[in-house]
Amino acid sequence: MIGTLTGNIVKRDLQQLLLDVGGVGYEIEIPLSSCYLLAEQTNPVTIFTHLVVRDDAHLLFGFATLDERELFRALIKVNSVGPKLALGILSGLDAESFARTVHANDVRTLTSLPGVGKKTAERLIIEMRDRIPMPGITDAMPTDLMNDVETALINLGYKPQAATRAIARIARPAEDVETLLKQALQQLMQG
Repeated sequence: MIGTLTGNIVKRDLQQLLLDVGGVGYEIEIPLSSCYLLAEQTNPVTIFTHLVVRDDAHLLFGFATLDERELFRALIKVNSVGPKLALGILSGLDAESFARTVHANDVRTLTSLPGVGKKTAERLIIEMRDRIPMPGITDAMPTDLMNDVETALINLGYKPQAATRAIARIARPAEDVETLLKQALQQLMQG
């Protein structure tokens, strides 16, 4: 199996990139989260890959981080979730946000993703809960508190992924929403 590829990005769009590795161009399907991360990197880049072999095609899926690839592999093991749906899930939620959503039993967020219905969302929560750990220090924070702070950050205009990352980077979580919101805003200001 092809585990990683290192080369120069020749062409990129939101769902696919063409990676030149020693004169050979690999077409790699990627989630939006990887697209944004790779846009910040300069050539050459290293892509973590997963090869899917079917009767009619060999499909190469690529990820900017090892965590994304591991989540992709866990997702395609879930009944009725194929590679395209797993890629769609990763395009809507990064690995950390997905883990938090699953551990919070948040069916509504999962059903907002393209191709994920209520039954699939419930199946994802049941099957993925034990496969993926809760991210970062947020284990110490109550889920309701995290949700309140994330909602407040989104209402202030921050993207959901940025809000989740800011909450996860807080070194010592507070016990109240106001203090935790201030800490998350400081994390967002620091970048």
